[in-house]
Amino acid sequence: MSFVSAIPAAASVDAVAHFARRLSLETDCSDVGASMKAGDVDFVLLHVVGSPEAYARRHVPGALHLRHAEITAARMAAWPADTLFVVYCAGPHCNGADRAALKLATLGRPVKLMIGGVTGWADEGLPFATGAEPGVLAA
Repeated sequence: MSFVSAIPAAASVDAVAHFARRLSLETDCSDVGASMKAGDVDFVLLHVVGSPEAYARRHVPGALHLRHAEITAARMAAWPADTLFVVYCAGPHCNGADRAALKLATLGRPVKLMIGGVTGWADEGLPFATGAEPGVLAA
């Protein structure tokens, strides 16, 4: 018996519940990029870590810079209550996106984490924007 099969796979009903739950909390760089390229942007993408200078050097096109420390009820009132937020940070070694997602959820806001963050975006070969403005992802 291999290390893989030593612990039996979950029942299908348990696997469905598990993976549906994960997908309700996470998205990935490829799906965000494809949605942006297609013009199907029904979410607000937030770059939640780093200084304004770091954001200006490199960020995901279309992302607003709003550090997790700045996420407050007053600040989030700029968007309708049902706005879906997608948060990302530097990558798997950074918990800034988790902190932002927790704050947004605590405020009752729909939120998903873009797994991989900046590192994942680069791994997918997707382009970055520079400068103080969000920019756009070209189709």
